[in-house]
Amino acid sequence: MKIFLDTADVAEIREYAASGLVDGVTTNPSLAAKTGRDYVESLREICSIVPGAVSAEVLAMDYDGMIQQAAIFTKIAKNIAVKVPLTWPGLKACKTLSDQGTMVNVTLCFSPVQAMMAAKAGASFISPFIGRVDDMGEDGIGLIHDIRTLYDNYNFKTEILAASVRHVQHVRESALAGADVATIPASVFKALLNHPLTDKGLAAFEADAKKAGVVIKG
Repeated sequence: MKIFLDTADVAEIREYAASGLVDGVTTNPSLAAKTGRDYVESLREICSIVPGAVSAEVLAMDYDGMIQQAAIFTKIAKNIAVKVPLTWPGLKACKTLSDQGTMVNVTLCFSPVQAMMAAKAGASFISPFIGRVDDMGEDGIGLIHDIRTLYDNYNFKTEILAASVRHVQHVRESALAGADVATIPASVFKALLNHPLTDKGLAAFEADAKKAGVVIKG
């Protein structure tokens, strides 16, 4: 499963991308506003750091506005994926853009039928918001399972991008459910390697080496 960072913080992206484990980035104007930087300029820098897809979200709610803003985004870099909402104008824009060869991320998905419609419109990515589904008392990971089954049944090529990821368990369960991508905040990315037994093992290795006087000489 690919891992995207869900942030517009360029310094944060640069730090974690250096690990070689970041496959892409998802952004939106709200995340960009937190950085205090111009959104387009931030996207340009992010695209130079991360070779994979970088989602840039439109603000327009109408078809013409989405297409106009998409034109601005696609001039930034080849790895831009235009993010549009799962609405009728959004899917119309998705169809137009995908027919032009532009990657499109259809966001705010909350049902398998919505995901089917996005795939039929040519979406490169569908973003089911698993955390928000859980908040409604429903099963966010179950939604990933259902979309995976539907896409496999009809050989849709749209990638399932698990969004609204709240914790490491969401990442694990998304991977097991067949998500192609999980987009996660930096705090969750940092926590992916955490395990008390790893910490305990390292402490034991260090203590044993110190006790035995082990030194590695060049």
